[in-house]
Amino acid sequence: MATMAECRSALDRLSDNLTTAEGDVRSAAALDRSLSCHIKDLAITFTGRLKNGRIEVLDTIEGPPVEKAEIRLTMTGDDLVAMVNGQLNFARAWGSGRVRLEAGFRDLLRLRTLL
Repeated sequence: MATMAECRSALDRLSDNLTTAEGDVRSAAALDRSLSCHIKDLAITFTGRLKNGRIEVLDTIEGPPVEKAEIRLTMTGDDLVAMVNGQLNFARAWGSGRVRLEAGFRDLLRLRTLL
């Protein structure tokens, strides 16, 4: 089971990957939205913003998110680490229910280019 530190490191690597992306991925990551990433098996939530093509983690709280972020992710720590390391395809994980992504309709349309 991935640790909280490994999950935080994975989010930092994902943020770094987004900043170097090009084309449609860069455009999709250019949103300015509140973001939460709930790690089910650790019962923690990273909260922050997707802004200027980066994920800025502002806080880590115990349990599910208290406030409803504009973009919400839910998954296990192992799945987060595997996705960032390229071992788990996000679209397949989302389609199978391993990863949950919630956002407004327009944001989902933009974020689908990340899939």
